[in-house]
Amino acid sequence: MGENRAELAGHPDRIRWNARYGEGSGPSFVPHPLAARALSMPLPDGPVADLACGPSGGALLAAGAGRQVTAVDIAEVALGMLGQEAERRGLRGLITLVQADLREWHPRLACYALVLCTGYWDRDVFTTATGAVAPGGLLGWEAFTAEARPARPGLPAEWCLGPGEPAALLPSGFEVIDQHGIPDAGRGTKRQLLARRR
Repeated sequence: MGENRAELAGHPDRIRWNARYGEGSGPSFVPHPLAARALSMPLPDGPVADLACGPSGGALLAAGAGRQVTAVDIAEVALGMLGQEAERRGLRGLITLVQADLREWHPRLACYALVLCTGYWDRDVFTTATGAVAPGGLLGWEAFTAEARPARPGLPAEWCLGPGEPAALLPSGFEVIDQHGIPDAGRGTKRQLLARRR
């Protein structure tokens, strides 16, 4: 992962997520269903980017299939867990751990065969992510909708998908494969998108 990012030391998201991962019972490393679905579909050659990855089973699944993976998260505790599990599986050389605030992270354009994000929403980050998808590559995204806010009163509106989002925000050149809502057992509704860049 390299050096600890000093500019992130007091970042509230880093502090919150490090605390959450630090007090948990340990990750299962089960791949998110959207990651498993996307990785089972035809993809061009190239790496995978897993954004707000946490201790991601999807990153491990992609690396296990021989893909180079860039795993980005603000919480070094989560990245450390992922790195340790990748090492245990003999996959550490395929996974690059990047500690970053996604709003400040700038990926290479049209580079990734798959860009995946399954627990974070920011419209500007979504726009950046669409530009990172290679021709023929996939974009997979899942986030809470505004309908989740009554069940999660602390959830800020700007962290929630609006009507038709994220598909409504795709630039030209993307084809929606699927977008659907997912009830989340008392935590509010999520919406999932899978799209391909032509």
